[in-house]
Amino acid sequence: MKTIAAQFLTRCFAPGDTIALLLRRVCAASTLQRIVPLERALAPRYLGWLAHQNAEGLNIYVAANPLHSGSRKRTKESIAAVRHLYLDLDIDGVARLAALRASAVAPTPNVILSTSEGKYQVLWRVSGFDFEMQEAALKLLASTFGGDPACTDCNRVLRVPGFLNRKYDPPYAVTVEYPSDATWTSADFALTPSSANEVLSFEGIRHRKQSSTHTNSERDWVWVLRELSHGEDAVTLTRVLASRRSDKPNPVYYAQRTVDIASALLWLDESVPVADVITMLEARRELEIPVALCLARAREIAATAQRMIGRRRFA
Repeated sequence: MKTIAAQFLTRCFAPGDTIALLLRRVCAASTLQRIVPLERALAPRYLGWLAHQNAEGLNIYVAANPLHSGSRKRTKESIAAVRHLYLDLDIDGVARLAALRASAVAPTPNVILSTSEGKYQVLWRVSGFDFEMQEAALKLLASTFGGDPACTDCNRVLRVPGFLNRKYDPPYAVTVEYPSDATWTSADFALTPSSANEVLSFEGIRHRKQSSTHTNSERDWVWVLRELSHGEDAVTLTRVLASRRSDKPNPVYYAQRTVDIASALLWLDESVPVADVITMLEARRELEIPVALCLARAREIAATAQRMIGRRRFA
């Protein structure tokens, strides 16, 4: 738990940063805020204190952007720099996250937090954004991908992975994946007020209407499904797809995910128990993906495939 949280904070912030941690009960009757140097937050004793507070029922959050040194409050004026763009996907999260992954208008996210079943917080590490540019980009991201339109403040807080979301009974373990290590600029985002009309997702999640054209991602999806159903090796398909899609910011990640979702879908269609699907997905990538992430990733992919089947049945 503490290792996952420490890795997240280390990847999201730089040495010497001042960060704001928020600890809050579900009822919001009890809220604690701590503004501390990153190095203090990473200390084992401090992470142990956070874990204890989480066990006592408090949710653990961190502000998405660093604060000025010496700040006492987490106000907009206290934010030192724009470090991240972010997106909250609270409604139809699995489908909207799939649409984001397949889209050409936003680069590969740096961080994807699974905050509860079917709900996600997505982060891009950025440079060169001032506060006005950030707010405009956040609004366009929300309108394009169906995110929460209220989450456009520079002092927004995010859940910290490795801790429990205490909003639910039983509590939900917040997990994380890191699709990209890049730092993005405004030139990497092709967001416009009409972006929402251009965003397309995998066939089976969204069905295109009144159009006979398909995106490259949709063609990849159909090709992978066909090849897997004909018995082609998944590892070989991953390598071939990654080489074909060098236009993607992270071709290997894109190929792994496309092949694994397609595999899970086919297995579930064959009535393979979901627990076995998760095991097979985890075993396939255990040498490619960190152990701490591999199981959570396999579970999320299996859940994605289950929802795709559910939507297909009721379409």
